Amino acid sequence: MSQDLQAVTRGYATPVASAEQRNRVLRNTYWLLALSMVPTVIGAWIGVSTGFMRNWGAGLSAIVFLGGAFALMLAIEKYKESAAGVGLLLGFTFFMGLMLSRLLGVVLGFSNGASLIMLAFGGTGAIFLGMATLSSIIKRDLSTMGKFLFIGMIMVIVAALANLFIQSGALMITISVLAVGIFSAFILYDLKRVQDGEETNYITATLGVYVSLYNVFTSLLSLLGIAGGSRD
Repeated sequence: MSQDLQAVTRGYATPVASAEQRNRVLRNTYWLLALSMVPTVIGAWIGVSTGFMRNWGAGLSAIVFLGGAFALMLAIEKYKESAAGVGLLLGFTFFMGLMLSRLLGVVLGFSNGASLIMLAFGGTGAIFLGMATLSSIIKRDLSTMGKFLFIGMIMVIVAALANLFIQSGALMITISVLAVGIFSAFILYDLKRVQDGEETNYITATLGVYVSLYNVFTSLLSLLGIAGGSRD
């Protein structure tokens, strides 16, 4: 269900005027992205410790997740030119950590749950480093890539919502694999837009990359839980 959050982070801004400005936006994006991990971890820890979503059904979880996330994301976009935007972004990442606690709780129910979480975290970090490196190496314009990624994202959203009712393990695996690929490409696309001067606001840039990383992590963790979870 988290895949549809990316939809409201797409936007196009006036290109920045200089390489110095582009580097500043990119540097601020990386710093804010790193900072955003702190409230995410705190939110996840509180959620798991208190059993915040333990007795929630899939439908209620989806409604609260989508309603809260979209409201916060719209608020971030509204105040992205002020310091309030940073505060709202950090509040959003705390909320996302809380929402992550349900999946973490399921995985931690496995005897090797902690190892699976660390493996998913490491895989997400490797993907981010790979996409960040590619974004600085690739010289060609990737602007046309956005519409294809958007279409793919919509397909994943529809499939994920449908699977709330179908409850198909095979479909979940397919959705998770596609999500890893699509949102990894979104990381490359968003970082390249910053480096090319197409995105001039580091709060918006951070929001887009964060949501992609979140989706990559949850998709990897779902796949690892399905394939490698052990009850022994």
